[in-house]
Amino acid sequence: MLYAWCRHCDDVVDGQELGSSTVAPAGHDATRELEKLYEQTRRAYAGEAMQDPAFAAFQEVALKHAIAPRYAFDHLAGFAMDVEGARYQTIDDTLRYCYHVAGVVGLMMASIMGAKDPAVLDRACDLGLAFQLTNIARDIVDDARNGRCYLPAEWLQEAGIPPADLALPRYRVALSRVAARLVDHAEPYYDSAAAGIPALPLRSAWAIATARNVYRQIGIEVKRRGAHAWDERVGTSKTMKLWLLAKGGVTALTSRLASAQPRPAHLWQRPPEGTPEGTPEGGSAPPCSACNCRLRVAAEGAYRKPKETAPSLPATAWCMRWAWYSRFR
Repeated sequence: MLYAWCRHCDDVVDGQELGSSTVAPAGHDATRELEKLYEQTRRAYAGEAMQDPAFAAFQEVALKHAIAPRYAFDHLAGFAMDVEGARYQTIDDTLRYCYHVAGVVGLMMASIMGAKDPAVLDRACDLGLAFQLTNIARDIVDDARNGRCYLPAEWLQEAGIPPADLALPRYRVALSRVAARLVDHAEPYYDSAAAGIPALPLRSAWAIATARNVYRQIGIEVKRRGAHAWDERVGTSKTMKLWLLAKGGVTALTSRLASAQPRPAHLWQRPPEGTPEGTPEGGSAPPCSACNCRLRVAAEGAYRKPKETAPSLPATAWCMRWAWYSRFR
């Protein structure tokens, strides 16, 4: 459903299958494929019959749980940033990318779990940001070999690492310090996400707390390994996952007693809910809600908005699929 759509869009744009690292086929036009995804997403929200299984599944969950169209189109804008070869000068630029590819997934997940309060949605977005910062730290070398770099250029300059030479072994020590800095930067977002757990139903809270623990542990391991963090893909053992699952259950239970705390003002803020994401029929294409990429977004009024219903799938399944999908971004 939601996971299948995210995975499908990722694969279509990259010309891959299930996140495989195979080279895109000759003649693959990522821009054209992205435009097709935009059009299919618009049609899904308009209630048209969908032939593609991934879009049929997305349509079912998006309409049933009233997932805001702007979230889906903001997610597609993240793929546009890759297609257009976006560069990231500052950490805020990197966080904007994280919002598109992971923060909005958190917002969609939270919508499925029944969250409507903007303050709770902020925490869901923060978890997505933290996940993606961890991803970037773990996958720096692999991304560089594929011609992509999501690290702030300012940080690389300070570390004395030429962006074109990012994957070279002689820069691993310096690169490990940049990765550690990125892992540290994710911490307040993990903390903020934890503060949103009390607002979720208990089973959802357990799932989210567990996913948070597992992904945070990956960042801790990247930092611990230092210059050897990219010798092999960093992950967590089955034993560690079981421990973090139990820890997540305790967190979910004790969170029922926690008092609400304000979100730290210094954290990167997602676009406000009132940001218009559409234009009237025949109007020019607007930028997405968080940046000036050229991905078109249709008017919200064109979409069918069904009445709200409770989630139909176990929250744990949604959450773990979200975390699994994040491994490939």
